[in-house]
Amino acid sequence: MSSRTETLERGLAQVAEDLLAEDRLVRAVASGRRRTGTPPWRRVELRWVDLKAGRHLQVVRYDATQAHTSNHLLGDAARAEVEGLLAEPFGNWTVETTAHLLSLRVTKKGDAALHTSTRQAPVQASAEHDRAKDRMLAEDDPLFAALGLSDAQGRIKPTRRAKYRQVEDFLRILDRSVTDAIAKGHVRTPTTEDPLRVVDLGCGNGYLTFAAQRFLTERRGLPVRLTGVDVKEQSRDHNSAVAAELGIEATFVAGTIGEAVLPERPDVVLALHACDTATDDALARAVEWEAPLVLAAPCCHHDIAAQLRRGTPPAPYQAMVRDGILRERFADTLTDALRALLLRGRGYRVDVMEFVDSAHTPRNTLLRAVRTGAATTPEEYDDLVATWDLHPRLGELLGR
Repeated sequence: MSSRTETLERGLAQVAEDLLAEDRLVRAVASGRRRTGTPPWRRVELRWVDLKAGRHLQVVRYDATQAHTSNHLLGDAARAEVEGLLAEPFGNWTVETTAHLLSLRVTKKGDAALHTSTRQAPVQASAEHDRAKDRMLAEDDPLFAALGLSDAQGRIKPTRRAKYRQVEDFLRILDRSVTDAIAKGHVRTPTTEDPLRVVDLGCGNGYLTFAAQRFLTERRGLPVRLTGVDVKEQSRDHNSAVAAELGIEATFVAGTIGEAVLPERPDVVLALHACDTATDDALARAVEWEAPLVLAAPCCHHDIAAQLRRGTPPAPYQAMVRDGILRERFADTLTDALRALLLRGRGYRVDVMEFVDSAHTPRNTLLRAVRTGAATTPEEYDDLVATWDLHPRLGELLGR
């Protein structure tokens, strides 16, 4: 991997060269904002597609609620579209080609911080205009049949559509997070001799565990060493059988999150729907391991909700916890806010984001933590727990 700083003009010129290379662009994403302005779209994705009228640059713009797709013919039309997008004040560009990954971040000074890494195994660029090609993992992937999500014809079962959507949305977040973390040097570039070490704490029956391994290896071409941990022996046996059936190199162990022993420090820690304080156990282990990247989707927040129910709320906030449903929702928000503050105090940059649309599952919050080493002061955390007289599990585990 190489890193350097260029003028913004030269950096964007390199991005433009990759975007307009219709034979080698796999996908590109623009996101974020600059100090000098905010782009009109939350996110933009680009790839080349073959339509009846010829090859086009497909641009998908995302606002707060939906996606807007447009197609631009190879040549002047595509070039004009690229020039227009590069003129918008996006703070980040991530570009995947058949041979390399390129990340551009606009610095506070207005320069371009460029990070480039060569793919371990070259991939093919596909320009087929097929909605299935936009999937992170195709419906007919053998993984979904092995997990019981698809039928014998490779179609996702109607009753499992929500789970498939959850898998797809998670993989999009994982894809962006791993790409960005490697490009910026927070996560090392894996090699065949030293694969990306991924551990899933509280992996259950492994839907998202296996999907992560499948996507990172098959779609991204990254070597991965996967470990799943769950307290249930049934989960270990089930997941080991699925891995053997699919020929996936993975290790599953039965035991508590707090007692899990790994041979090497993980690069990526997943904790997806670990119930209640099990999420705190997972986050504490990630901090203990100094894991560079953590993705945690909390499930249930009974601990803080029970403390709010037993305690005396500070004035004038009694109305926020008087009614059960409001107390539960407030506990959800407060718990994850406290977790984010604790992780920031341990040197992590934390994003609290939507995991999957709430229409598909109420468990739709995800904490993404990237270890940067820049720790914040803990006063805000101390003030919150003192005000509400709380004793968060993660705080106890981290000695707060």
